[in-house]
Amino acid sequence: MTTPDNKDPGGNPGPNLMWGGRFAQGPAEAMRRINASIDFDRRLHAQDIAASRAHCKMLVARGIVAAHDGAAILDGLDTIAGEIEAGEFPFRVEYEDIHMNVEARLRELIGEAAGRLHTARSRNDQVVTDVRLWVRDAMDGLDGQLRDLQSALIEQAEAHAETVMPGFTHLQAAQPVTLGHHLLAYVEMLGRDRGRLADARARLNECPLGSAALAGTSFPIDRAATAKALGFDRPSANSMDSVSDRDFAMEFLSAGSIVAIHLSRLAEELVLWCAAGFGYVRLSDAFSTGSSIMPQKRNPDAAELVRGKAGRVIGALNTMLVMMKGLPMAFCKDMQEDKEPLFDAAETLSICLGASTGMIRDMTPDAEAMRAATAAGYLTATDLADWLVRVLGLAFRDAHHITGAIVRRAEALGRDLAELPLAEMQAIEARITQDVFEVLSVDASVRSRTSLGGTAPARVREAAAAARERFL
Repeated sequence: MTTPDNKDPGGNPGPNLMWGGRFAQGPAEAMRRINASIDFDRRLHAQDIAASRAHCKMLVARGIVAAHDGAAILDGLDTIAGEIEAGEFPFRVEYEDIHMNVEARLRELIGEAAGRLHTARSRNDQVVTDVRLWVRDAMDGLDGQLRDLQSALIEQAEAHAETVMPGFTHLQAAQPVTLGHHLLAYVEMLGRDRGRLADARARLNECPLGSAALAGTSFPIDRAATAKALGFDRPSANSMDSVSDRDFAMEFLSAGSIVAIHLSRLAEELVLWCAAGFGYVRLSDAFSTGSSIMPQKRNPDAAELVRGKAGRVIGALNTMLVMMKGLPMAFCKDMQEDKEPLFDAAETLSICLGASTGMIRDMTPDAEAMRAATAAGYLTATDLADWLVRVLGLAFRDAHHITGAIVRRAEALGRDLAELPLAEMQAIEARITQDVFEVLSVDASVRSRTSLGGTAPARVREAAAAARERFL
């Protein structure tokens, strides 16, 4: 016989609570250590209790469990939820996971009726239901944070719709743009991120509960009722797929990895813009750190950490993909390894989004430094080429060649295009007139980019207003 703490009279581990009828001994210590997941899956407590409540109510409604037992189960689950929230719940590693910890405590509270809760379900469908609920909650939280970051970017874009700066390709100055236009590019990226999460959420939102171990159940359950109670759109269609599917988790991590990459790109630009060679923005003390040896340093460590943490999220996706790649149908214990990368990735994304939003709201752009930077690199060369096409009727490739020669001449003379004497230009293309200087200033260049999605201040203001309508 075994004592209530699952040990035999000699103090050795006794048969496991879940399969004691088949096993005469408890697991070895090494087996306990590799098998137990309670240290991390305790995060699923709210989802596990919610799913158990829905399952219990369905069992009672279908006459599978007596009403008085159902009431006792629900009262016990309420007590357990309160204990967990108060930090008083006795999580025990010998019960392996959150599911059995809850069930064992329920048995202590209400006795034999606790065992009826597991009728017509398995830990296989129980855990995947809990994880779907958890991922769904994580998606909703991240969507709100992405929206907040979009809001911060839009506010800065509106404030800097006319602030000119160099636009870059290959990290080389290319054409003048506005800071507002640059920031709105990230608003679009984040909008697609939210769309990917919404798409993944829609596919995730099917309820596996009632699939049991893999084959369904012979009890007359109502899977549609539990699905509705838990906010799912429908029950899942195939019991084997239900318990062995983790593509919803892979899709979440895939979408999350793209979010992390976008945040990393924004962080990299903040790092560059804060550097002395750029000086485009300044972060306050709230988002900067100092040096233990160099008293003059102001380091954009928040941005650097966002950039670095992208690797953790991408790594979580790789962990999940590799874990799942060789598994046969249906459930395999390998799937226990889905939770730690999920939890870590979601927490990392949340931290990075909070830091990114804080930095965008905190940053102070230096309009003079950005304007000064547009003086280098012949940023209006394309405007000159366009003028040759528009006014002189040249083919663009010919205009491109002529402009390149003019830039080469300006570089030899140490002049900007707007400062180059007309005679120097006419020596290369005789038909150029004084009117060309109307397009060679940075402000004229920016104002001229009025095509849809362009950097003209008027277009930036329109785009910011449209983004508010679409995303906020």
